[in-house]
Amino acid sequence: MSAANRYLVSFDARTTFHRFTDVLVIGAGIAGLRAALEVPPDLSVLVVTKDRVTESNSSYAQGGIAGVLSPEDTFDNHVEDTLVAGDGLCDRAVVELVVREAPAEIDQLVRWGTKFDLKDGALALTREGGHSHRRIVHALGDATGFEMMRAVIATARSAQNVTIWDDTFTVDLLTADGRCCGAVVSHPIFGKLLIAAKQVILAAGGCGMVYRETTNPPVATGDGMAAAYRAGAELRDMEFMQFHPTVLYVAGSARSLVSEAVRGEGAFLRDVSGERFMPAEDARAELAPRDVVARAIFRTMERTLHPNVYLDLSHLDPAMVRTRFPGFDRVCRGFGLDITTDRIPVRPGAHYMVGGVSVDADGRTTLPGLWAAGEVTSSGLHGANRLASNSLIEGLVFGASCGRGAAAAARAMPAGLHAPDVRATIAADDPTDRLDVADLTNALRALMVRNMGIVRTASRLKEARRDVGFWCRYALGREFATKSGWELQNLLTVARLMIDAALARDESRGTHFRSDFPARDDTRWGLRHVTSPSPVLTE
Repeated sequence: MSAANRYLVSFDARTTFHRFTDVLVIGAGIAGLRAALEVPPDLSVLVVTKDRVTESNSSYAQGGIAGVLSPEDTFDNHVEDTLVAGDGLCDRAVVELVVREAPAEIDQLVRWGTKFDLKDGALALTREGGHSHRRIVHALGDATGFEMMRAVIATARSAQNVTIWDDTFTVDLLTADGRCCGAVVSHPIFGKLLIAAKQVILAAGGCGMVYRETTNPPVATGDGMAAAYRAGAELRDMEFMQFHPTVLYVAGSARSLVSEAVRGEGAFLRDVSGERFMPAEDARAELAPRDVVARAIFRTMERTLHPNVYLDLSHLDPAMVRTRFPGFDRVCRGFGLDITTDRIPVRPGAHYMVGGVSVDADGRTTLPGLWAAGEVTSSGLHGANRLASNSLIEGLVFGASCGRGAAAAARAMPAGLHAPDVRATIAADDPTDRLDVADLTNALRALMVRNMGIVRTASRLKEARRDVGFWCRYALGREFATKSGWELQNLLTVARLMIDAALARDESRGTHFRSDFPARDDTRWGLRHVTSPSPVLTE
């Protein structure tokens, strides 16, 4: 990547206000709050989140949480399903760890007050694409994330050692003497502020907003990945962006996710002529993994020259459909669509970043003092393609592990908290050289759809690298004073890492499909990961 500044803003630790905490958690989704709740009450925890604490990818999760909870299912079944979806790139030990701890984490959510849907007095289980058994617990039909986060947020707010700051943008991770020692943030009242921490847990979520078509909320701009990269932490597998096959497509409206569980309950996918196309694409038909379904939809749209395909639930019991998917029903009714009779227009959209900050089985990153959990990471669980509903359980398992590890590491450090001796100076911009942040952001998101989408080629990727490289040289050396500017810089950083990784992996695997290298190549690639190179930074 072209030369950029180590920090996005100027500051001097000698003159900037400080806040001290034993453990700093960046991000208030399921991974971040699970980590905070695992820290013992005698250690202080500060959780910072860039928007409201309710605004995270976790809150928008519809499908549910995967776990082996029925006598017909086994841990080995769940492990095998995850490995198959991961297309040869999963870390089996990590998969087994997460699968075996999943039931206990689901029980913990129930103890914290999550009201999962029940059937005959037991947790109701559904099935989603790629799963061999019914093992998905859900809440309020298709509002699992909302209900789960309601309970977890209430639990975190009641913990006396946990403080939550809303509307606090983490601009960068602080480093000194080869370790992470806190963060520089923008606080709504105090402005620029340094947070000094004995240990830092990064749980800042994904980067779906790098694409124009995405299921992610506006907060998902890759801030944690970009900050970790600038701080020197290793990132890997950035070529693997998972596209959700079914995003409600009504021209001119905001995109809404249509849960995997809709197909899990028996919905069909049809083209513009009404033909069901998935059985000819894969033996699992609509229950094939997301990457298979997304590419099938992409090919169908190209073949029919139509901007979308259609979900058909008309053959299912109407009462079951409305009861099981009340949120989906409500959104569609807003567009005059009846999910029990009408064909529902859908198309793929960027959904989940499989790659991210490299972590070990305990959640340690390659940067001492920094831990990470959730979508911001590459843990080895998902491999090249995430199995549906494995993400929330990953956030729970790794969040708990990070909380335990960070607490133990904080205890092992010398008593007391000290301000790091860190400063950064960025040269002032030419006042006549203005940059339209919104226009450049939109251009980047459109380019990523065209050149770094579901199907990729070397020529398109090189074109994208050239354009993004130019934009990086133009924008990354500047100092912005607003969130939109910092988000643009983070999106550019993440986009360049994604494009470079996609060019490097000259094979097709999981969510990464190269039409010029359409086959999986185990001879040359095997279990190899693409590791993002160290940045060239200006102090």
